[in-house]
Amino acid sequence: MGRGRGVHLCGSVPLADAQTVFSEAAQRIGSRLKRIPDGETGVRNNWVVWQLPKMQAHPDLETVPPPSPEYGPSERVQPKSGVDAASINFGPLGYADAALESWQVFRRLREEGVIPQGSRFQVCLPTPIAVIGAFVAGPQGELEGRYEAQLRSELARIVDGIPAEDLAVQWDTAVEFAIFEGVFPSWFGGDYPTQLEEVAQRLVRLGAAVPEPVELGFHLCYGDFGHRHFAEPTDTGRLASVATRILSGLGRRVDWIHMPVPRSRADADYFKPLADLDLPPETDLYLGLVHATDGRDGAVRRIEAARTAVADFGIATECGMGRRSADQITALFDLHAELADTLS
Repeated sequence: MGRGRGVHLCGSVPLADAQTVFSEAAQRIGSRLKRIPDGETGVRNNWVVWQLPKMQAHPDLETVPPPSPEYGPSERVQPKSGVDAASINFGPLGYADAALESWQVFRRLREEGVIPQGSRFQVCLPTPIAVIGAFVAGPQGELEGRYEAQLRSELARIVDGIPAEDLAVQWDTAVEFAIFEGVFPSWFGGDYPTQLEEVAQRLVRLGAAVPEPVELGFHLCYGDFGHRHFAEPTDTGRLASVATRILSGLGRRVDWIHMPVPRSRADADYFKPLADLDLPPETDLYLGLVHATDGRDGAVRRIEAARTAVADFGIATECGMGRRSADQITALFDLHAELADTLS
């Protein structure tokens, strides 16, 4: 039968504010959660989309239409004529400010006993590919490097401002899979094997930037814009390949990896590649098999199918809950708690 690994929240939760997210998650899911995100409320409620207006306001960048209709927001940016992309400083991105503000709320609620002792504050950060792939027309390679430099500066502020034993950092990895599936153009290889190795190198570098004993995790995703994937995954093969390369390339502990499970996939074939995924005992696997649209019955079918390939895992939704309506969230939290108890 195996054992359950509890519940994971991917990031966004469309409640009023961070305090409400922390309180509701702690009350309804409780000790089944090892770490709690702030919900990415307010301007951050649609994942990285809030970065686009920041880039459009940059004095060295101009807005241009995409080369063709694509998944998600349609506008992109590029350097203005005469501007050297290598000289662009993106400036504050807002991630550090948001995390440090939410940490104060998290710490207070934990001191008051609302959040269980031992729970960590989870900070979710997008990989640079997410923002560059979605919002930059070119030159993508140069601007990816500039964005990564600023994002790592934000990470350093977060690590400096929050005690390591209280912090968990998650790298949100989604646009990479859109590139694998040919939905977004690639600036780092024209074939899947090359793209996979390039992505793995980047994820290992980002993971290594998170110092121990800060917890580290990766949210692997096929997108959720308009409740649609970039493309429907054939199975967990590409997800498992990315996870394997992260684990083999990093010289530090990986505390969790999250993978999506489409609502329509309650078959053993979808999960079959996970049978060969060699996860260390300390790495929790969370499967995003909880869907609001088919509730407990659908989740149980996907749990049974997943167990044909892997014995120990926790549960989650496919992606963040930010595109859901707020009135669905408490029932979703309760459903997670109920399902986690069936796995334990």
